[in-house]
Amino acid sequence: MAIDQNDTRGGSSKAKYCSGEGSIHKREDTSDNDVFQDEYCPGSSLNERNHVGNTYKGKGNSDEDNEALLDTCKDACCFDNEETLKETCKGACCPDKDEAKAEEEYQDSCCSNNIEKTAQDNCQSTYYSGDSNKYNKRDRGDCCSDLVNATNKRCNVSACCERKLVPCCDDTPNTEPKVQSSACARGCCEPVKVFPSKSKGRTTGRAMEIDPGGDESINRIYTQTGSTDIEKGTFGIEHIVLSITGMTCTGCETKLQRVLGTLPPITNLKTSLVMSRAEFSLDTASMSPESVMKHLERTTEFKCEQISTRGSNLDVVLSNVKDFLDQPFRLGVNAMQLVGKSAVRINFDPKVVGARSLIKENAKYACQLAPPPADPGLAAGSKHVRNIGYMTLLSIVLTVPILVLAWAPLEDRPITYGAVSLIFATVIQFVVAGPFYPKALKSLIFSRMIEMDLLIVLSTSAAYIFSVISFGYLVSGKPLSTGEFFETSTLLVTLIMIGRWIAALSRQKAVESISIRSLQSSKAQLVTEEGAEIKEIDTRLLEYGDIFGVLPEQRVPTDGSVLSGCSEIDESMLTGEFRLIGKDVGSKVIAGSINGSGKLIVRLTHLPEENTISVIAAMVDNAKLSKPKIQELADRVATYFVPLIVSLTIITFIVWISVGIGIYNKSSSDAAIQAIIYAITVLIVSCPCAIGLAVPMVIVVGSGVAAEQGIIFKSADSIEMAYKATHVVFDKTGTLTAGKLKIVEEQYFAEDSITRRSMVLGLVTNSKHPVSAAIAANFTEHGISAAKVSEIKMVTGKGIEGKVDGKTIRGGNARWLEVESDPRVQSILSQGHTLFCVTLDSKLFAVFGLADTIRPEAAATITKLKQIGVRVSLLSGDDVGAVQLIAKEIGLHPNEAQSCCSPGDKQKYIQELSASSVGERKATVVFVGDGTNDAVALAQATIGVHMNSGTDVAQSAADVVLMRPSLEGILTMINISRAAVLRIKFNFGWSFIYNILALLFASGALVSARKGTAIKIPPEYAGLGELASVLPVIAIAVGLKWAKL
Repeated sequence: MAIDQNDTRGGSSKAKYCSGEGSIHKREDTSDNDVFQDEYCPGSSLNERNHVGNTYKGKGNSDEDNEALLDTCKDACCFDNEETLKETCKGACCPDKDEAKAEEEYQDSCCSNNIEKTAQDNCQSTYYSGDSNKYNKRDRGDCCSDLVNATNKRCNVSACCERKLVPCCDDTPNTEPKVQSSACARGCCEPVKVFPSKSKGRTTGRAMEIDPGGDESINRIYTQTGSTDIEKGTFGIEHIVLSITGMTCTGCETKLQRVLGTLPPITNLKTSLVMSRAEFSLDTASMSPESVMKHLERTTEFKCEQISTRGSNLDVVLSNVKDFLDQPFRLGVNAMQLVGKSAVRINFDPKVVGARSLIKENAKYACQLAPPPADPGLAAGSKHVRNIGYMTLLSIVLTVPILVLAWAPLEDRPITYGAVSLIFATVIQFVVAGPFYPKALKSLIFSRMIEMDLLIVLSTSAAYIFSVISFGYLVSGKPLSTGEFFETSTLLVTLIMIGRWIAALSRQKAVESISIRSLQSSKAQLVTEEGAEIKEIDTRLLEYGDIFGVLPEQRVPTDGSVLSGCSEIDESMLTGEFRLIGKDVGSKVIAGSINGSGKLIVRLTHLPEENTISVIAAMVDNAKLSKPKIQELADRVATYFVPLIVSLTIITFIVWISVGIGIYNKSSSDAAIQAIIYAITVLIVSCPCAIGLAVPMVIVVGSGVAAEQGIIFKSADSIEMAYKATHVVFDKTGTLTAGKLKIVEEQYFAEDSITRRSMVLGLVTNSKHPVSAAIAANFTEHGISAAKVSEIKMVTGKGIEGKVDGKTIRGGNARWLEVESDPRVQSILSQGHTLFCVTLDSKLFAVFGLADTIRPEAAATITKLKQIGVRVSLLSGDDVGAVQLIAKEIGLHPNEAQSCCSPGDKQKYIQELSASSVGERKATVVFVGDGTNDAVALAQATIGVHMNSGTDVAQSAADVVLMRPSLEGILTMINISRAAVLRIKFNFGWSFIYNILALLFASGALVSARKGTAIKIPPEYAGLGELASVLPVIAIAVGLKWAKL
């Protein structure tokens, strides 16, 4: 059948077809404006219809064509339901559904109903801009940048239904696409309502946006279970990080958790008051990040900004921002966002386009690099502190005149002074305290919780309204006995603002003081391979392939490999230990480390946003976001705290009315006034913030202090549990020993030892196991060339095997090779060496004895662990002689050292320890390994500790990473944990004592009912409560920086 090519839209000829074997459906279209008008789905956002495929039976087709099409679309469209499409590709892909299936050019509509057009020519994709007459082209990069499963050049229905967004990147033509049996997945089978994006600038290209008009839209979006995320190019889950501005106390964090936690597309939610951040996984097929942010801002009054977690960001300043944002994305650019009046943030893939190219090659829009942005983890906190500071200053300026008029010995003009005080108090109540009202009400309505803001609203409103009423009586000539007290309401608000500002500032400074990203250098010197200087640039402009120079006493700008030169480098920022480490050609250098006396020429290996500093900072941030089990208790107490205070306020009010009338013989109005004063004080003086900050403040500071010591806690649970360690289990090679094995004895049982060595080198040359690596290094130093060994595979816990000249060659431990009883093997075993045997077709032809160096601090560390009551064990896959020799030298009993352990044996041993008890305590097992064959044991232990020997710290699955290859880090880890938990307990104790005493003083419980003597807190000073309760908690947490560890 011939392909009809009469379509002339866009100047290109395109074949229109419904996918099938040998069947091409013919159709003609000559208009962009009236594309596919014959078919549409009701409820569409574009002219009340969705443009979908016009490929259906009967329009210009012969019966033969229609029959062929029917066969084409006959297979299961929706999962495995064998539904026959009676009108081929027209209408619902499942009967009785409103969703239409489009043909290849509008393939995205097939599964998402999104008005997304994909051009066949040149593999370009276009996006719909909101104007039915205008389609904007993107270049080939957007078509192909995120695709993995591209299968054919034509963009067809089958590919759409298989969730392949724009599968036109493969240049291999395929003219016979076939619909497969799980096509269309879920999105084709369920009706969808699409809401157009209302965002400014470039269209996001997402499959749907929420209509921000009301809650109904939130519910409607969940009917879409399988749409396409155009930005990502795939279906799936996206990791979202939001920077939150406006959180002041633990109630705010609870509200944040409730609002986000009730959205079904959100999973794995983590929040942090101290870091002003929320992280979660989002099903972008159901809800876009923009929609989440709008919903969050509408229901909480928080302000939020998304922090990019993919690609690189570059902030540029330019004059024509609007036109710049409206231009087509160039190859490699993912998104552009307005971040200031004249600043734009470009998110791009640095593997596709370099940062300097984005600025240099943009001739039409002259732009330059913007000032360095603040650390995204700190920016929200700084903004919040700034905003509170401004409002606090305004409150102070307006409160001082009111206090002067109320307390200074001035001429008696009560109405004049009262009028001035009313004006200033009104401004304070509605401008300064005004933001508390929507927060409190929205928290009550949307989150169904009573938080601290509601207490502030109730107390300040009561004081203000009472003063206004009192002033009204004064003007009418019937003044109340108490008079108006505008100074109480205004001073109350001012002191609350001062307390919140100081608390927020203290939290922010505490977080900033342990920020690791500050180690990142801001400048880099580009050079040639010969070392000739090119120019100095901002490190944000570094690109892959760059070569930079590091002069004496300068910080290394980013990770790299030395091309020439030699020097010594101080890596104490990474390891916590000041020790100069020699660097020469081939050595790795780490971002933030300080060069010594020599000059180095270095080739970049990691850009600044992915170098060691950034990786460690991200790991530390993750620990700060996690919550230890003890935090659950604090959250539970804080949740019930505010309702309890409201109940106590009501009780206080009732009791003091009764006391005033029954004991003091006051009138009902005077008794009510007195009761209101006590009730206001109770409402405002109590503070749950100290309880809520007791744990996270210590975790934030503790994880930062640990990082400075070269210890990376990956979760808060590890900080909480480490001090409870009852057992510490060590691996041998690379952990108790330096891991630098050397061949001390070798024997060959064949005449041609050179050939045998070549075979062995060919077998082990690519292995990373310490024994194999030591043998390979030794042979390479002696000029041995590797023989060709094929089919090489690792046998975990045993060795390595391959094929050479048609024979099987194996290398590994004697037990696996069944040569343990061989006298030639026993002679080396008896010397306590690490053994490596090699067989060829099961015949022993080489035996190597290797020796390692015990770490100098190993014996002292084990002695100290035993002194604090920790039981120590050694597990190794090495032979008995080598293991027992090491155990004896470090002070372990023979029964405490296990040899010949496979990974499974290590796991079983740790399981048995974990199930045991030490006294009345359940065992807490710490396993320490270097990562080689230790993954199972690290995961099985209560706390897995990885002895890191390089810069790829993110590769470890352990709970704790020791950046410095020193066993003393185990003791430091335990000491940090003990100091942190001690401070958490102190903070809980202080919070409890403060709130009990504050409530006793505020409620008048210490007032003598008969004599009238009082030990109480005046209501105007109750606003200092937050300051008095929170500052000690922050101070105790920050004190961890100076703790003896």
